[in-house]
Amino acid sequence: MAQKPNPTGPSQRQQRVAELVRHALAEVLQRGDIQDPVLGSHVVTVPEVRMSPDLKLATAYVMPLGGRDEAPVIAALERNRKVLRQEVARRVNLKFAPELRFLRDETFDEADRIDRLLRDDRVRRDLEQPEGASEPDA
Repeated sequence: MAQKPNPTGPSQRQQRVAELVRHALAEVLQRGDIQDPVLGSHVVTVPEVRMSPDLKLATAYVMPLGGRDEAPVIAALERNRKVLRQEVARRVNLKFAPELRFLRDETFDEADRIDRLLRDDRVRRDLEQPEGASEPDA
C-alpha cells in the first residue's frame, strides 16, 4: 500500500534524519572514501536529502560543482549506492539503513529561471513606479 504524502510536510524526525544522512553523504564524498574515478574527479554537493515517512528511503539531491558532468556523476553515485548506504549506516545510528536514491538538484535552475524573469523588461516595467506616484489602495 503506497504512503500518502503528508499535506503538512515532513515531520521533525524526517527532517532531522534527512539532515544526518545529508551530512554523512557529504562527508563520504568529500573525503573520497568511494573508489570511483568519476567521483574522485568531481566535487559533489548534497544540498538536500528527503526521507520517506518510514525513514527507509532517502532521496539525495546532488549537483557536481560547476554543474558539469551531471549524468556521469549521478550514474557513478547509483553504481556505488551499496557502499554509500553502508557508509551512511556506519555514520548515522538508525534501526535500518535507508535505501539511497540520487536525483539532480534543480534548485539552481529554478533560481536562475526566477532571476531571468525578474530581469525581464516587462516585469521590470511593472515593478518600477513613476516618481511621485502613490501606492494604489488595496
